[in-house]
Amino acid sequence: MTVDVGKAVRLVAEAAADAPGEEVPRRVCAAVREGLGVDGVTLSLLTDTPSRQLLAASGDAALQLEDIQFTVLEGPCITAAHTGEPVAVHDLRDGLTPWPLFGATVRERLPEVGSIYALPLFFGDYVLGSVDLLAHRAHALDADQLEEASAVADAVTAALMPTRDMLLTGQAAPAWEPQHTVRAHWFDTARATAALADRRGVSREDALALMRAEAFRTGRTLADITRDVLDDPKDTA
Repeated sequence: MTVDVGKAVRLVAEAAADAPGEEVPRRVCAAVREGLGVDGVTLSLLTDTPSRQLLAASGDAALQLEDIQFTVLEGPCITAAHTGEPVAVHDLRDGLTPWPLFGATVRERLPEVGSIYALPLFFGDYVLGSVDLLAHRAHALDADQLEEASAVADAVTAALMPTRDMLLTGQAAPAWEPQHTVRAHWFDTARATAALADRRGVSREDALALMRAEAFRTGRTLADITRDVLDDPKDTA
C-alpha cells in the first residue's frame, strides 16, 4: 500500500487550523488516520511516566490499545516515548513481542489488529509523548514508510504547540473526547494514586504499583481500579 505522508501532514495542519484548543487532539487523530490509511490512532503525552495523559483516540480499538498499555505499563508507545525512536510491530499475530504482558493481552482483546506503530513526539529535544497507529493488516507500513512518517509526528507536534499551556499546566480535568477515558487515563488516576499513597503511607510510585497489581489480579482495567479507589473510602488495592 502506498502511504502519502505529504497528504497526512497537510491534513493534520488543516485539522488544527483555527480549531479550539480542546478540539485539536481529536481532529488531529482523525487526520492522521485518514492520511496514513490506518485503522486507528491514539495521541498521548507523558507516556513514559505514571502521569501519562491520553489526549484522544480515533475509535474503540484505539481506546482499548491505549487502555492495555496504560494498565500493563509496557508496549510500543511507552517504548517510543522512552527511547525517542519509532517502534514497529509489523505482524502482531506471528511471533512474540518485546512486551510479554502487552503482547498476550492485545492478542486476546484485539484479535483483529495485525500491526502497530508508535511515533515519538518531540518538543525540542524532549520526547513528550507518542502517536500510536494500529492497522488490521500486517505490515501496514514498511521500514521506509515508518521513517517518512516522522514528518507526520512533527506535524502533530506543531498542531499541539498552541495548546501547550493547556496540556502542561492545566489543573482541571481535560475536556478532550472521549472525556470519561481521558479522565480515567490521567486526571482521575493521578488523584487515586495520591489518595492511596496517603492511606497506605507509601510513595505514589508504590501506590500506582498496588493499583496495577490489583488490576492484574482481578482481570480488570486500571481505570476500573481508579474508580474504586475514588468511590470507596476503604482501601481497594
